[in-house]
Amino acid sequence: MDDLARILEFLVEIDALKQVERRNFLADGSRREFTGEHSWHLGVAVVVLAPFAAEPIDLATAVTMAVIHDIVEVDAGDTFAYDEHLNEQKAAREQAAAERLFGLLPAATGTRLRQLWEHYEAGDTPEARFVMAIDRMAPMLLNVTEGGTAWREAGITRQRVEQRNRRFVEAGIPGLWPVLAERLDRRVASGDLVDEHGTDRLGDR
Repeated sequence: MDDLARILEFLVEIDALKQVERRNFLADGSRREFTGEHSWHLGVAVVVLAPFAAEPIDLATAVTMAVIHDIVEVDAGDTFAYDEHLNEQKAAREQAAAERLFGLLPAATGTRLRQLWEHYEAGDTPEARFVMAIDRMAPMLLNVTEGGTAWREAGITRQRVEQRNRRFVEAGIPGLWPVLAERLDRRVASGDLVDEHGTDRLGDR
């Protein structure tokens, strides 16, 4: 019963993910997304994109990794991907959060989830590379669908989006980047996303 009590404590603690606000908006543009919603969305994406993974993966491991990869944001908060200053301290904040949060669980469970989180951070397993590809894809998909408001607020260009995300997407899900790139180009053409080269129409590229 002590282990069950610890698990319930952990579940109550991570409920706070439902209140951690991210920078990007929902696809309909009505409000910003919360980390709990993002984690759920990733879990579903892992299931439906599994047939397209670059390497053989264990689906249960990948789904578990997807839904726990941002648990540390309970303590560390969401760090905007393009904020270079905040990202300098991100690793230390999240390591401390992982120590506390996974430590709430019974030892065996906490150790297993902590190891999955560490593999995700290191990108050193097929599942980690696959989930990372989806984690990079997900906010891009919302931004290109909604209109790129979060990118415009921060002055993010098409080139910065590609530089940050392309190599991870291509490593985990071959064939997905061209689909995303075409949607980025649509946003450039519509004037919602700045191209550093000054092009604003698909025909100019």
